[in-house]
Amino acid sequence: MANTNVVYARIDTTLKENAENILNRLGITPSSAIQMLYSQIVLQKGMPFELRLPANKQEKPLALGNLTQAELDAELQKGIDSLSTGKSYSADEVDQFS
Repeated sequence: MANTNVVYARIDTTLKENAENILNRLGITPSSAIQMLYSQIVLQKGMPFELRLPANKQEKPLALGNLTQAELDAELQKGIDSLSTGKSYSADEVDQFS
């Protein structure tokens, strides 16, 4: 058996439940998802997605913890609306919105 360690993390309850519902539908356990994330961090020698501040220096970064529930719901609804209409955006298009 492989040598394993436990990872403890504090995470927003709603975020955890929503993510685990999606993972469950994908047939992936939370432990497997974390294993995948850590594997990608090692392979890419950093986060497997881009982390950066907005191009507009006056604009504050959009942080999940700084949003009210209504603001978060509005942002998530934008994504749901896009998906339901079949509209998707490339990374370059998303960058233009920043």
